[in-house]
Amino acid sequence: MKYFFKEWVMPFLIALVIVLLLNIFIFQIMTVPTGSMIDTIMEGDRIYVNKIFDVENVKRGDILVFKSHELKEILVKRLIGLPGETVEIKANGDVYINGAKLDEPYAIKSNGIDQTFNIPEDSYFFLGDNRPISNDARYWVNPYINKKDIRGEAIFTVYPFNRIGKLE
Repeated sequence: MKYFFKEWVMPFLIALVIVLLLNIFIFQIMTVPTGSMIDTIMEGDRIYVNKIFDVENVKRGDILVFKSHELKEILVKRLIGLPGETVEIKANGDVYINGAKLDEPYAIKSNGIDQTFNIPEDSYFFLGDNRPISNDARYWVNPYINKKDIRGEAIFTVYPFNRIGKLE
């Protein structure tokens, strides 16, 4: 019994603790619950989220994971607006950043109303790629996510196996 504990149980427990610590501090595998990021990420995809990154170095177009206090959920959306910028969304779905049209080959556009967002310092503005169904910043009472609420960067899809690959 002593041999079994030393050779099997202890290594298993140590490995389990290491995996849990990695999952808490280094990375997370997350299942995407909705189709708000279709075609980039499909509903039910499992994605690898890197928790070790500098929020000061994120760039427009990155796919980030963040906590929405308003919705009380962890969300996955595309970063559109950076601190201090003005984001305009036209009724035809076109997005402008500080007056320049944003090229969004990943987005499924939807018609709506003209909206303008002035992003405060230390905050970011996110939209889903599948705009017709995405519950994103366009509809929130507070459309800005503070940098302290950004949890990680979605790097690649790990499941299903036929969709494994880097997220762009």
